[in-house]
Amino acid sequence: MKTKKKLELIQIQIEKIMRKAEKLEVEYTDSLSAVHPFYQESALNLLHYLAFRSFDIGELQQRLRYLGLPDLANIEGHVMTSLQTIHVIIHKLLDNNDTLPQKSGISIKRSEKLLRKNTKRLFGNKSNKRSTRIMVTLPSEAAENYSLVNQLMQNGMNSARINCAHDDELVWAAMIENVKRASKNVKRKCKIMMDLGGPKLRTGLMQPGPQVVHIKPQRDSLGTVVQPARIWIAPPDVPPPGNEADAVIPVSNAFVEKIRRGNDLWFTDSRNKKCRMEIIRKQGKGRWALCSDSAYITTGTELVLHKVKETGKEKNYVGELLPSEQFITLYIGDTLLLHRAPLAGEPARYDSQGNLVNPAHISCTLPEIFQYVKAGEPVYLNDGKIEGVVGKVRRDEVEIAITYASATGSKLKADKGINFPETDLAISGLTEKDKDDLPFVARNADAVNLSFVNRASDVKALQQELEKYESSAGIVLKIETRNGFKNLPEILLQAMQTYPVGIMVA
Repeated sequence: MKTKKKLELIQIQIEKIMRKAEKLEVEYTDSLSAVHPFYQESALNLLHYLAFRSFDIGELQQRLRYLGLPDLANIEGHVMTSLQTIHVIIHKLLDNNDTLPQKSGISIKRSEKLLRKNTKRLFGNKSNKRSTRIMVTLPSEAAENYSLVNQLMQNGMNSARINCAHDDELVWAAMIENVKRASKNVKRKCKIMMDLGGPKLRTGLMQPGPQVVHIKPQRDSLGTVVQPARIWIAPPDVPPPGNEADAVIPVSNAFVEKIRRGNDLWFTDSRNKKCRMEIIRKQGKGRWALCSDSAYITTGTELVLHKVKETGKEKNYVGELLPSEQFITLYIGDTLLLHRAPLAGEPARYDSQGNLVNPAHISCTLPEIFQYVKAGEPVYLNDGKIEGVVGKVRRDEVEIAITYASATGSKLKADKGINFPETDLAISGLTEKDKDDLPFVARNADAVNLSFVNRASDVKALQQELEKYESSAGIVLKIETRNGFKNLPEILLQAMQTYPVGIMVA
């Protein structure tokens, strides 16, 4: 094919894309007029990009490369400008002297500037010598432990995320106060990002396990102890500070008062193994001990304190322990029953010959999903660590065939995420609890994070709630399903009525 013919074909394809872009501008006139002024250019560019991606551009790209012309890779930030540049080049190469109409579009330089500006507004300033921002999800402990928050700030935290699915307003307020205090201390701002709890599609409760604590020191490959387990010994209402405790043993307050540094605590564990803990220090109303023995301690285990000045020995008993967390171990090929009834989950049961008697089962926290799930649809469990496919669907129960798990088995516990990415669950991302939390969130957050966004109406519902409180908070939308991804253009145009906006595709 002669060069002129190739150039003409390229010109025709470019003009088709540009005409489609103009058509979309007209089609979305109302949406464009509602967009925040800071996003007007970006919204237009989004429509241009949609027009561009509506064509199969593989052949066009190949023709451009064969002729040594600029291709259309990485033009998403400046679509119309890039199309017009190629259009002008082709026009000149064809010796066409007609004046080409100029369409407004974002330049490459302008697109880069807008991206930097919008990112800074949503996530704050980046740290020196680092192009990314660090967002840290704060634990409940951050409400009481200022030194933890201060350390996070010193280590580069740019935004602090608070999950409203946990704790309450008093705890959130204390977290925010510690962030502001630490921010002032390091002379660097930190954004407050608050996640609305959203609809909780998670695994239900498991059958409680035995009341036992497993003390497990770290060992090397030869079995030699390289780091003893750190044990927190205290009254039941005194939690361990920080997250250093490998195990927690509740005892009476009177017994704790008698424990001194250098004392030994002896006990016989559930396997009739004699073990020793060495008390290393006092902290507040508790004591820290080290244990180099692997041991299983149950409620009521006798503890014998040695080296007591007054009596030489003191005895006490381990208080009420929480039941150990149970789990289901799943392998590829296993069947998991997900049921509507809030029955405690259990692992699979086998007879003495190893034949399956009952498959593993567990409930979910959103029973309304059963009316939407269909056979053949994928399901992700425990943040994608386990994958499966829906088999038989009954009114109150769904069979899931496990298609992906660790070769050594993957654990599924209570309160772990469930995601049906291709199922239209028709569940709003904004719950009544979220609406109750929003007055506090609107006053205190720099940005509000919304989960399970499936359609533009989900975004609009959040925006309407924020307007009630005259909030200037930005929003971050989490796209977690195929429907959300399919509806992304409409979701983005609706979201751009708020400034700033971020999208997370999970």
